[in-house]
Formats: sequence, structure tokens, C-alpha cells
Amino acid sequence: MTLTITSPESVGMSAERLTRIKPIMQKYVDNGMFAGISTLIARGGKVIHFEQVGYRDREAQLPMQADSIFRLYSMTKPIICTALMMLYEQGKFDLRDPVAKFIPAFANLKVLQSNAAGKEELVDLQQPVTIWHLLTHTSGLAYDFYEETPVCKYYRDSQLHTLPANVSLEEFVNKLCTFPLAFQPGSQWYYGVNIDVIARLIEIIAEQSLGDFLQEQMFKPLGMTNIGFSLSNIQQQHLAAMYGGVDLFGKNVAWSEIVDAWNRGVNQRLDVDSTYPLSDPKFQRGGIGLYSTIEDYYHFAQMLLNKGELNGVRLLAPKTIELMHMNHLNKKLLPLKLGGFEIPGYGFGLGSRVLLNVAESQVPGSEGEYGWGGAAKTYYWVDPKEELIGIFFSQWMCNFSMIERQFQTLAYQAVL
Repeated sequence: MTLTITSPESVGMSAERLTRIKPIMQKYVDNGMFAGISTLIARGGKVIHFEQVGYRDREAQLPMQADSIFRLYSMTKPIICTALMMLYEQGKFDLRDPVAKFIPAFANLKVLQSNAAGKEELVDLQQPVTIWHLLTHTSGLAYDFYEETPVCKYYRDSQLHTLPANVSLEEFVNKLCTFPLAFQPGSQWYYGVNIDVIARLIEIIAEQSLGDFLQEQMFKPLGMTNIGFSLSNIQQQHLAAMYGGVDLFGKNVAWSEIVDAWNRGVNQRLDVDSTYPLSDPKFQRGGIGLYSTIEDYYHFAQMLLNKGELNGVRLLAPKTIELMHMNHLNKKLLPLKLGGFEIPGYGFGLGSRVLLNVAESQVPGSEGEYGWGGAAKTYYWVDPKEELIGIFFSQWMCNFSMIERQFQTLAYQAVL
């Protein structure tokens, strides 16, 4: 590990108050909810807290370590959106461009809706799906595990999300285009497979595989050495085991099943290798797929906080970073709703949620703070006003606890 831990007082934080974090994280391990947890806080470009508790493998009693590797799931998304915006800065596309300009099948999409008699029917698009729609999750695409729309069931019945382990990104998107949209583009915010399509756009526009583009244009320049869509044999020895109630991307898994497992307190070791493989060369996605250490993700987050630059390497211009992390949704699309749960106080930018109202969020922060999380309970936020970064990593699939909010509170209470 190359991270240097700096005195919290040197950046206006309290070392004494930061000591409150570890006992609370340890309590979650001791009560059996989490096998292991890794947390990091940085301010002003300096890491002032980096601790681990518990195990990366509970059964083998292998401790969680600073170099443990995690499946990121949806924390892959901000990286993919950032990569696309690098191409945006090169003039390769406009946010208002129809996706069909690059993926012709999008021109033939229909919308599934119910008519006055309650019968399902397919109708034409009122406007094309644009790249902006994808980045803001307003395109009409969905996820198969949700149940609010029949489109989700169509995804499940076709086993759309059992495909990722053995088909290419191109094949995945081609399959996706055989289904209707859940609503008219721009009419709703609905979290879905939008960023997988963004990833395919990167391949088409850059004329190279997603993994190669990320390695060459982002990971290597930023010194991110333990991040990627696959793991070497040596890296696999550092992988944190997965726990939880049910594999979110398992065959025919619906949201009600996930919630039921949580309510029953199911917390078992999960084998997710078939849906999130260790070393399948075809497994390169946008919505999920990356593995990373907490250190590598910190490099990415610090680049964002630095307005697109890290250690002399600039990926994006400050104005592009600002554009990405401002709210792009009108009031009719708020509050955000994820799996039936409201997320009050937040809007959405180009790939990340954005804090609009601190009081409504009911957690300490600053207007303009942004970030996202992953299905296996990974989470990060960037607060430009406080120059603060927080990262929480664990591996607990579909955990509905508020531990990341608690960690965020513990970070801000140490700011002096």
C-alpha cells in the first residue's frame, strides 16, 4: 500500500473524535451482520483515517486488510460515466445525441404501457433515447429484479441478467434492445441498466474494448493497480468473500425475494462467481463488474475532488466535473426512488446522486456533495465544500442497514 496517513488535526479534523468509528464498525462485525469492513476518510488531499475490522473471509478467519479487494457492483457506474465524459471532452458526441446514432437498434424501441382498459400495449417513442437519458437514468430502461413494471419481469423471464458471465457487452446490449422500455424517455427517474449501454458506447466511440480503454486512459495514469474486470491468481488471494441473503443477479431473483431474505435475517456466504466471475475475459460491464481495493477507489475519488486531476495527470476539465455533479432532474422527477425506497434531499447528475437539501437528507453533509453505492454495501461520497472524501467497503449483498449513513455522520462529527 502506498497511502500515507496524515494527522487529522493538520486538516482541521479531530483524531480523538475519529476514534469513535472503529468501535462502532467492530460492533457490526461482533453481532454477525458484517464479516469485515474497511473505511477511509480523506480531507484536503490527505488520508486521515484508514481502518479495517473483522474478516475478509470469516470461515477461514482471514482478517480484513488494507489491500483487500472487493466487488464494486454499482460503484462501477461512476467510473464508467467519467470515462464516457473523457470522450465527450474530445468532441466525440453531444449529450443530446440519440443513442441510435451509435447503436441503431435503439431507433426501433417501443414503450410498454397500459391503455384506458388496463391492457398492455406497445407505443412509439415520443422522443429518442439520448445519451443524457442514459447518464441520468431517465431512459426507460430497468433492472430485472424490480417489480414495478412488467418490463422487469420480461427481463427476468428471458434471464437477461444471467447472461453477463458468458456473453460480451455487445451481445448484452443487443439482447437488451429486444425489450420495450418501461416508460417514455425523460418522464421518470428509474434506476436501470443505462450505464451498461454507456459502457457499450465507450467501446463503439473509442473503437476498443471497455477494459482496455479504462486501463489505458484512467487506471494506469492514476496509478490504480488493483482494479479491473478480472483478478490474477495472486489478486484472488486478497478477495473479500461475499455474504448476504440472495445473489441480486441470480436467476429469476425478484425484489420481494431480496427484501424477504433481509427481513428474515438471512446472512450466509454467497457464491457469486457465476454472475460476477473472477477471470472471464468477456465479463466487462458498465453497471457492475469492477473489482477494486479501497486505495484505488480513493485515487479515483480524489481525482474527482481535484476537479479532474491527480498527481499531475488530468482526465477531465473542472467545468466537465461540475457539469457531471450538478442536479440534472426537474422537480417532477424527485424525490429519487430506489427499490420502493425514497431518497429525500437528493437529485441526480451524470452518473451520481447529488445532495440538494441537507435537512431533507437527514445526514450531515453539504449541498453539492455527490457519490454512489454498490449492491454489496460499498459506498463513497465526495464533498467539494469540505474537501472531504469518505469510502466504506464491505461485502454484504443487499444489506438495507443504514451503516453508511452512520459512517458519514461519524466522519462529519470529526470536522472541526
